[in-house]
Amino acid sequence: MTAGLPPDVFPSLRAGPGPSEPEVTVMADETRLERRFEGVLERAKTVRGAAVVIAAVSTSITLGAGLLMTVADHHNFPSIGSGLRWAVQTVTTVGYGDHVPATVAGRLIAALVMLAGIGFLTVITAAITSSFVSRSPIEQTTSSGDAPTAEQFRQMDERLKRIEAALTGRP
Repeated sequence: MTAGLPPDVFPSLRAGPGPSEPEVTVMADETRLERRFEGVLERAKTVRGAAVVIAAVSTSITLGAGLLMTVADHHNFPSIGSGLRWAVQTVTTVGYGDHVPATVAGRLIAALVMLAGIGFLTVITAAITSSFVSRSPIEQTTSSGDAPTAEQFRQMDERLKRIEAALTGRP
């Protein structure tokens, strides 16, 4: 397929780098954003860490959306306070409907904030449910370890029979 063509026409089809060429990797080095994202995911491995991450992201979305809505639809949201009040109502999916965006940009922001609010409520519910489910087998193992098993009852019964036999003098 590449016969007769210069080597730089299909460099990805060559067998590998030459002796003086550095090996080209498919993935470039991690960007600063990727490293930050991985740090956030690492922090969110516990229920408490996940709650902190979710709260921080929800707060950031709310503040950003409130400020952005004030800029995008200044007629309906003349102050930062009105934009923030709308953002809190929207991200929490309360949505009283007393202030609604009228511009196209405002409606796009509203759609994104609504999706983020619904998504984060789902994530919070899933995280709490997951913590209960993951604790359940551990608690069952701990509690069942304290309860005597049938084998332990059998051993206690044999021991009591030996004690009774020793006290009464019968084998």
